[in-house]
Order: sequence, then C-alpha cells, then structure tokens
Amino acid sequence: MNLKTSLFGGLAFAALLALPANSYAAFTVFTSEATFLAAVTAPGVDTFAGLPTTVQTPSPMTRAAGPYPYSASSTTSFFGAGTAANPALSTNVDTDVITFFDIGGGANAIGGFFFGTSTLGEFVTATVALTATDSFGATSTRTFSATPTSFLGFLSTGTIVSLVFSTAMPGEFIFPTVDDLTIAVAKVTAVPEPETFGLLLAGLIALGVVARRKRPR
Repeated sequence: MNLKTSLFGGLAFAALLALPANSYAAFTVFTSEATFLAAVTAPGVDTFAGLPTTVQTPSPMTRAAGPYPYSASSTTSFFGAGTAANPALSTNVDTDVITFFDIGGGANAIGGFFFGTSTLGEFVTATVALTATDSFGATSTRTFSATPTSFLGFLSTGTIVSLVFSTAMPGEFIFPTVDDLTIAVAKVTAVPEPETFGLLLAGLIALGVVARRKRPR
C-alpha cells in the first residue's frame, strides 16, 4: 500500500468516526405533541373527518394529511370509532393491524394519538404497539399503555417508509384506533460539525502535499 492510499484511508476513517451520531439512520421518539411539532415544519394533519362510523370502510385506502398523501391498510377492513362529528380511524376486527405506507412529500416525521376503543367505538385504555421504518431500513418500536390523549411521534434521519400500529391485547375486543395523524418534515437537517470539516480539509491538504512530493521532475 503506498503512502498516499494509506494516508487517505486513515483520514477518511477518522472523518467517518468524527461524524455526529445523527448523520446516520436514527429515530427520535416523541411522547409530547408540542415537542414533536417544535421539531418539524409544515405539518399536515388527517382528522379523519367524514370517515363513517356505522359501516365498514374497505382496505386499503388512500388519504392525505395536509400536503402529504399516504395509504393505509387493515388486515380486514376499517371502521370509524368515536362519533360522526369527531371520528377516528379504527379497525373492524380487534386483532387487525393498521399499516400506514406510501407516504409522500419527503416526510421524515409521523405521529398522532394512538389508543384503543371498544366494540361501541368508545375510548378505553389499552396497550398498543407501534413500529416505524425509514428509508435506511432502521426501525423503532414502542409499546405502551395508551389513552385518547397519548401522543406518539417518530422523526427519522431518512424518510418514513411505514408505520405499523396494533393493540397488544388479543381476545379482549379492544380495537387499535388513531386520531389526528400528523405527517411532516424535520425542521433542521443535520450537517457535519465544524471539526469534521476541519479534518476533511486537513486530509485534502495532506494528500496534496504527498502528490506534490511524488510528482516527477
């Protein structure tokens, strides 16, 4: 291995190590709607207005949260919870899983109020599980005891590929339910720290010196 190759490899590896952690695929999880909204820009919200609460809605379906189109599927079909004036998205079978996918607009943040409802569409406390996947293949899973005021949001360094939602209470007739689904993009894009730029610049200068010394006379 010649000196130039060795020097470049070492500097490149050092620069890679010097990159801040958020330059890699990673999720930030929010349990506060206010904190989530402070970290994003141009949020779009789907309140599920107009979703019927007396008949099934076929799966999959295509909707939008503001400027962000998305698709949603249920294992069987959907059913609106809550009331006609204030519906929420739920399922027709308690063991069904809701998957949000084909999320457009370059969105890298998704959140909402996730909880459980009864066979009558009434809010009940439930254990729910959510798994977000991003364009880097990274995943983040959260399982928690939820109420209608339980907010959960995911922000990724990549774009959001899918969000899978279910209850963790099979056989108890508690249905996964979501309201105010919010999709957005991060407010700030992570960039390398000044020290990283300095290291890369030093490497380029060193390479220039080596090349100059090896130049034929």
